[in-house]
Amino acid sequence: MKKILVIGAGGIGSFLIPLLDRINEYDITVADPDKVETKNLLYQNYLPLNVGQNKAQSMQDIHNNVSKASPYPILTAKQMEGYDLVVSCVDNLGVRRTLYNTTLKWLDLRAQGRNAALVTHNADPALYDSLLAGPEGSFSCQSENWDGSGAGVNLMNAMIAGAGAQWIQKYFNNEDTKAFMTFNI
Repeated sequence: MKKILVIGAGGIGSFLIPLLDRINEYDITVADPDKVETKNLLYQNYLPLNVGQNKAQSMQDIHNNVSKASPYPILTAKQMEGYDLVVSCVDNLGVRRTLYNTTLKWLDLRAQGRNAALVTHNADPALYDSLLAGPEGSFSCQSENWDGSGAGVNLMNAMIAGAGAQWIQKYFNNEDTKAFMTFNI
């Protein structure tokens, strides 16, 4: 089984992990220090019974191929070593900056509002400055104007998780894969 580290089990990771688990080809480690909150239930793949639980642990409790759940943040490149692929599903630039500056094989999935992107270790490094620009902090998969309602929720996070799962399948099957893709609906 290929070893995959998924950093972040929120808006994107909570949809990606079940897809990878069903394939039964991957030994998955999930790292996320956050707990499931009630507000997450509209756009993350959790149930009300998960509220208050650590997201990584919830994923391990549900999915057979999640062999390790870490409730600690990934802060260094050393924490990312030892995997066939590192998948970033996080909502902050600090982790991305660390990941982009490694020689590891990685996939970065991101979504905000009606936009999403897939970036890989094979992307043109000239893109990195624009992809890593912006303020520090955590950002939701939802648009800045989201009012918290089901009517206004965006689901690009689920779409990019599906695209990411397909990319991972193609990557490990040694098929041609895109290095950078953007989506807008």
